[in-house]
Amino acid sequence: MVYYRAQGEPWDEHTSKAVLVFLHGFGGGSSAYEWSKVYPAFAADYQVLAPDLIGWGRSNHPARSYQPEDYIEIIIEFMEQTCFVPTTVIASSLTAAFTIRAAIERPELFKSLILTTASGLSELGEDYRSSGFAQFAQSVNIPFLNQLLYGTGVANSFGIRSFLELYQFADSSRIYPEIVEAYRQSAQQDNAEYAALSFVRGDLCFYLSQYITKLTVPTAMIWGKGSKYTNPNIGRQLTEMNPHAIRRFHYLDDVGFTPQLEQPAVTIGLIRQLLPLLE
Repeated sequence: MVYYRAQGEPWDEHTSKAVLVFLHGFGGGSSAYEWSKVYPAFAADYQVLAPDLIGWGRSNHPARSYQPEDYIEIIIEFMEQTCFVPTTVIASSLTAAFTIRAAIERPELFKSLILTTASGLSELGEDYRSSGFAQFAQSVNIPFLNQLLYGTGVANSFGIRSFLELYQFADSSRIYPEIVEAYRQSAQQDNAEYAALSFVRGDLCFYLSQYITKLTVPTAMIWGKGSKYTNPNIGRQLTEMNPHAIRRFHYLDDVGFTPQLEQPAVTIGLIRQLLPLLE
């Protein structure tokens, strides 16, 4: 697994700094770039780690179908190998939901969680797997057709921009060329279609509401009011199911599924407020 951290002067002078881990969500071309406008703001005060999860970005891309348990195990293993005390994790969307399950399974690894739009995408009456896009992807689940679907519909600038406009951003004018290019480069890595199509088909979806009451790690939720994948009311309901662990819930106006890309400065400010509140 490839991961990023601040290195060289002046960062190496303070090796005793607390660690912050940033975990990206999923979609065609996802990678740690998703947090790249946010995590530099914390590098002076924290040791920042931002991995490309297996199957995404510049990490290995095994040719296989992926299930939720794969990523829960990957998150736990990453924490074991890179963090030697309980650590704060900042994660988004489906990966945030996997992180909740990892924190339930291994709470001693986690100091706190700050999560944006945390959902298993099968919550409280809304199930991504029943969408037309997911059902179409399920119907063409044949290797040759999978590659054709991925190459023509996902792994190109037009497909990526369309995905960002439809699902991730509330305001499409904020999608500038650098974002599209970063997603395109990630999407065109060898075997990138395996993880991406597992996501598109809905293979990685699950009911987070079945697990949320078991969470004990102090947690804050951030939810964009313009999220098109998951209604903001879902975040509020998940919070109400476990108010002991989920201590803060914040709506952000005028942002969609990925506030860290759409309004990074606002996201940075909110994370700075939340970190001491979760101590």
